[in-house]
Amino acid sequence: MAVTILIPTPLRPFVGGRDAVQLEGGSVGELLDRLTGEHAPLRPHLFADDGRLRSFVNVYVNDRDIRQLAQRDTPVKAGDTVSIIPSIAGGTAVADVLPHLSHEEILRYSRHLILPDVGLEGQKKLKAARVLLVGAGGLGSPAALYLTAAGVGTIGLVDFDVVDKTNLQRQILHGTSTVGTGKLESAAARIHDLNPNVRVEPFETRLTSENALDIIRDFDVVADGTDNFPTRYLVNDACVLLDKPNVYGSIFRFEGQASVFHARRGPCYRCLYSEPPPPGLVPSCAEGGVLGVLPGIIGSIQAMETIKLILGVGEPLIGRLVLFDALKLQFRELRLEKDPDCPVCGRHPTITALIDYEAFCGIGAEPSYEGAEISAEQLKDEWHLNPELLVFDVRHPHEHAIAHIEGARLIPLSELPDRLGELDGHREIVTHCHHGARSLKALEILKAAGFPKVRSLRGGIDAWAVNVDRSLPRY
Repeated sequence: MAVTILIPTPLRPFVGGRDAVQLEGGSVGELLDRLTGEHAPLRPHLFADDGRLRSFVNVYVNDRDIRQLAQRDTPVKAGDTVSIIPSIAGGTAVADVLPHLSHEEILRYSRHLILPDVGLEGQKKLKAARVLLVGAGGLGSPAALYLTAAGVGTIGLVDFDVVDKTNLQRQILHGTSTVGTGKLESAAARIHDLNPNVRVEPFETRLTSENALDIIRDFDVVADGTDNFPTRYLVNDACVLLDKPNVYGSIFRFEGQASVFHARRGPCYRCLYSEPPPPGLVPSCAEGGVLGVLPGIIGSIQAMETIKLILGVGEPLIGRLVLFDALKLQFRELRLEKDPDCPVCGRHPTITALIDYEAFCGIGAEPSYEGAEISAEQLKDEWHLNPELLVFDVRHPHEHAIAHIEGARLIPLSELPDRLGELDGHREIVTHCHHGARSLKALEILKAAGFPKVRSLRGGIDAWAVNVDRSLPRY
């Protein structure tokens, strides 16, 4: 009987789309070597050039982190499960004098009041509480709605985006009538309609190292609904420095994660992922997609954990990471250990103030693509003059079915390293994807393989649909 290695969604393209691989081996290191030996494109995603397991990838044997065991030498036996987990981000303090509940509020919250673990006192705690939601998007939407309905007295919202039609598939805080308006304006109107007793404190700004401490300081709990690694690490570090619980959620395609990070009582986000993945390695929801219902599930878990922290009831997810697989409708739980060498919450912290998180996450350190990109209008003109120009699409086949540029060839990015022999190195090549990120990855692969004349379509097929062929649907 072999050991089962569970493959997370972002890494499945490198193992033929499978969610699990059966292998035999006596240790974690032996299994990972065999796995990457059979699936070579997977290796750079798990190991650095020096052979060290990347710091943004955690490995569990059953429900134990191998960093707390014998790491690569951790023994395994037939029937064990090895999970690869990459990074895809008592009650809390309330007011000394609890507020009064009006007759209207007593009626509104009556189903809470008859719960022994909530009651009148607990509902007053909820009314006194101040919760900050970082992001009013996919995760922030259900969290905001349920915290509002539950009667949390003050909800802070940090966001600077506007409502787009593509948001409505999952961001249920907003509606068709608010497309084009600021998300904070849309969110405040919906919250007030749901529960006029709740006060909204909007922060229409990007959370930065300069403003994060001032914004977070006056809130009791922070719920992290961010969609990028710099802000996720920023939220974590600010919460550690201010001793605030950080209710974490993340989503990708059909999978989600949730936990509560509170350094005084358990690990923080850096204990789980000490370093971020390189820029572009983990695709965003705009590139990778997300099931619309998924953020509703994970955001609702964030709301539930926030309420438990305020009330001081139950067992919060401190020291536990919940993994949710929507396709299998399966919840799994992994134990998290505090890292004594954590740079922000460990025994000898080296991060005692907020840092430059974009630099920490490698933003701005990416290769320069000056001269390597071509606009949609330029491509149209050049292609007309040079029909031999090779344009190829690196998206997935199911995206190609939604919309495609007539005459472009389809070679998915995950297949490109094995199909270089199909391309004529003497022809001029233009790569394209949805918005441009994956086609730049394809450009790097081609350049490294010696193809001299390669450019990437800036803005991808979306820019082509806007500026060249308006008959194409946008997605």
